[in-house]
Amino acid sequence: MAGERAGNNMRRVWKKTGLVLAAVALSVTLAACGNKEGEGQESTPAGTQQTTEVQISQAPTVSPTPTAAPTPTMTPTPTPDPHIGEVRSDLTGEWIPEEEAAKRPYAVVLNNLKLASPQSGIGEADILYEALVEGGITRFLGIYDGIETDRLGSIRSARHYFVSFADEYDAIFVHYGKTTYATKKINACGIADIDGTAGSGSTTFYRDKSIQAPHNAFTGKEWIEETVARLKFRTEHEESYEAHFQFAEESEADGAAEEDARLTADKVTLGFSSYTSPYFEYHEDDGLYYRFQFGKEHVDYNTGEQLTFRNLIVQFVKEWDIDKNGYQTMELDDASGEGYFVTDGFAEKITWKKIGTDGVTRYYGEDGEEILLNPGKTYIAVFPNSRTAKVVIEEVK
Repeated sequence: MAGERAGNNMRRVWKKTGLVLAAVALSVTLAACGNKEGEGQESTPAGTQQTTEVQISQAPTVSPTPTAAPTPTMTPTPTPDPHIGEVRSDLTGEWIPEEEAAKRPYAVVLNNLKLASPQSGIGEADILYEALVEGGITRFLGIYDGIETDRLGSIRSARHYFVSFADEYDAIFVHYGKTTYATKKINACGIADIDGTAGSGSTTFYRDKSIQAPHNAFTGKEWIEETVARLKFRTEHEESYEAHFQFAEESEADGAAEEDARLTADKVTLGFSSYTSPYFEYHEDDGLYYRFQFGKEHVDYNTGEQLTFRNLIVQFVKEWDIDKNGYQTMELDDASGEGYFVTDGFAEKITWKKIGTDGVTRYYGEDGEEILLNPGKTYIAVFPNSRTAKVVIEEVK
């Protein structure tokens, strides 16, 4: 019996222990599930044994804050200079190789008779002068930074005022024949002279027999360079040389005239004589003036391309017959006058001045400052000041 009681007591202890454990388990379960978001903890009914709830808090997992990578300092990439080893040309204001800057240019006298047109190589000239000679015809003087063509001409005889223009650029003067006035001027200036009627004629010039003489004399790059070397002409400017023009930095000349004082210059006509009245038409799309003469486009025979210019200068000069042969002379040395500067579709009045015989002709705006040309080719009309009404500048609507 005692053993049976002991066994019963052990069973009661285990039973009671089991009940306690079950109660604890139930309490933990209720604690874990009963406290939902928005709900309070329920009160224990009276007479019910309270059970201490055990809440187990789990430490939150803390992710490490990433360290921001340092922002790299950006070193700006320098913009390469597109003109390294280049300088601006004295003739056009455009960029050329530095080694070419000191080269002497060539000044070439070109025919302008209708029967000798179109000229060959005239489109290569960086600056083109036009002036009257005898009989109302005009003749050109092309200033070339270098001659590239093998057919340049036709070459014609010199006039003394062409010698003056060539001397202002320290140019090597190329022509076929000359007047006695030109001979005196060449000697006075001491200019480097290549004349087709002198000893170098047979080796510097050739004749195109398909064209009537004397309008058929031509030269070219190879002939000119060989002659210069043989005659041992200086090929670079002296240090004292002064450039002829000033150019705008960008493609816009800063004319001195106020806007309301400028003339719209869509078309410029130059009535040199009844024989020739060339004119220029402005193209806004490229900012160039296109030349016409003898009723049609003035083209280069070599290329078929029309002559175009960025700048036009009309220089009014005192001009008269020097003798009974109708040879012309002009008041150029130690002289001054008026004129027009035309670019970008507008014209403005200017003045010009040349000091002495060895100076350079300078052109000034109405403010007295020297004008700035646009980079590009320039045409200069040396025009009688007695016929200024024959220069017509007009707006074309």
